[in-house]
Amino acid sequence: MRDQDGERDGTRGDGRNDTPHEQEPSPDPEPRHDPEPHRDHGPHRDHGPRHDREPQRDEAPRHDQEPRRGRPRSAAAERAILDAVIALLEAGEPLAGLSIERIARTAGVGKATIYRRWSGKEELFVDVVRDMEPVDPPLSGTEGLADLRIMLESLRTRGLAQRSSALLHNIFAQMKSHPKLWDEYSGTVIAPRRAAMLAAVRRAVAAGELRDDLDVELIDDLFVGPVLVRTVHRPEAPLPDDLVDRLMTVLLQGLAPRRV
Repeated sequence: MRDQDGERDGTRGDGRNDTPHEQEPSPDPEPRHDPEPHRDHGPHRDHGPRHDREPQRDEAPRHDQEPRRGRPRSAAAERAILDAVIALLEAGEPLAGLSIERIARTAGVGKATIYRRWSGKEELFVDVVRDMEPVDPPLSGTEGLADLRIMLESLRTRGLAQRSSALLHNIFAQMKSHPKLWDEYSGTVIAPRRAAMLAAVRRAVAAGELRDDLDVELIDDLFVGPVLVRTVHRPEAPLPDDLVDRLMTVLLQGLAPRRV
């Protein structure tokens, strides 16, 4: 048998192991889905063109191509696995009740296909959440306040996404009750975002856009805090399009009354 990555399962009909000789992996078959509810969630990842034609034996090797390093991953298999988790969650399955075996069966792949991409359920679930959230926008990496504004706006749009998606809101609620899963999300998603914010604040200070006599982390909290409060602690609070611009204007001008 072959799973969606074209991997043999290592056994023959007589029960003996059948280790294949080195050869080109066959093209991935179509995913075999369980009759679970399913919907498309955003554009599929594009991992580049696939090369399904195997070279003929009498063809001369091409030296302008890089040698293969291991077995190529299947974009279709990865997409099927992410969609399978989403379909199971939409059907009412709790995160704690999902098993790798159930996910693999729903996606139409072997368990080994999942474990080649993720070491366990925590890593897989974090990628599912990232797949459902709006994509983090690109930053200049050289600007201060401009990059800071981009990240604050991204935080606002993620808040809107959680409000508009009952499933995403439910997933976050479940994640917080599973410390290991929340730690994985915090370490791989939240921590890098915070580091990028702090870096932007430091660039703004170095450029003279922000005061240099204040603690950088305090400045970061002053910018992030109001948006975070509205997206997490006050779900009924409005998140208008001009929220970030108004916030930055108030913070840069200061809260003390102007003296004539």
